[in-house]
Amino acid sequence: MRTPLVQTPGTVGDDAVLREWSTACDPTPSAVALARTRTRTQLTVLGWTGDVEDAVLVVSELVTNAVRHAYVAGHVPWLRLAVLESGGLWVDVSDAVAGFGPGAKGEEGGRGLQLVRNLGRLSWFLRAEPQCGKTVRVHLLP
Repeated sequence: MRTPLVQTPGTVGDDAVLREWSTACDPTPSAVALARTRTRTQLTVLGWTGDVEDAVLVVSELVTNAVRHAYVAGHVPWLRLAVLESGGLWVDVSDAVAGFGPGAKGEEGGRGLQLVRNLGRLSWFLRAEPQCGKTVRVHLLP
C-alpha cells in the first residue's frame, strides 16, 4: 500500500488553482461515457492548453475505478478538474472508500492505474469525517 499524500486543497507548493469545475458521477453504466464527454467540454471552457485526450483517458480510468470498485450505497463519486497557475491540470476523483482493494488480476483488468501513472503524477489522500473516503489525484502537465 502506498503512503497517502496529504496536500493542502488549492495549492501544490506555489501552484494555485485558477479555474475549476466539478460534478457528481452517478454510479450507472453511462457514468464513464458521460464523464469523458463532460471532461472534453469543460477543459475547453476552462481554457486548459494541455493534451485533452490524455486528460479524458485519465478521467475514464479513475471514474471507472470509483464506480466499479469503490461504490458505497448513499455516496456518489465526484469528479473535479482544476486548471493550475502553472498551466497544469489536476484530475481528482473522490469516492467513499478509504483505501484501495487488491486490484484486478487477469487479461481484462488491473492496468488502469499503471496507464494513468504513465500520463501524469498519481497521488491520493484520505478525507476526514464527515466526508470519509479518498481522493485520487493525477497532475497532468500542460
